[in-house]
Amino acid sequence: MATDKVLSRLKIKKRVRAKVFGSAEKPRLSVFRSNNDIYAQLIDDTTGRTLLSFSSRTKGFGTEKVTKSEKSFLVGQKVGEAAIANGIKTVVFDRNGYLYHGRVKKVADGAREAGLIF
Repeated sequence: MATDKVLSRLKIKKRVRAKVFGSAEKPRLSVFRSNNDIYAQLIDDTTGRTLLSFSSRTKGFGTEKVTKSEKSFLVGQKVGEAAIANGIKTVVFDRNGYLYHGRVKKVADGAREAGLIF
């Protein structure tokens, strides 16, 4: 059973996704956050394929003690570096119904620092 908070986020997500669309040249950078981890993936919506993904649970990410915000920034950097290595320079940002602050903003800041444009 979903709570009002979850239903509200899903409603916002639906509204955002009506406007945000990714292609092969300009994929969608989608962010998902759980209580402890953060996930980011680049998606080509024309074919429905995930081009690349990275999360704070990815093998080799590191087990050092860092805050969730620092993890989010590192995930953004790793996604940005992998995207640049694959020839992707611009993306559209999908906050997935979350407010654009905190960990979601840190992912965006890390990706921008790595060289992605959005």
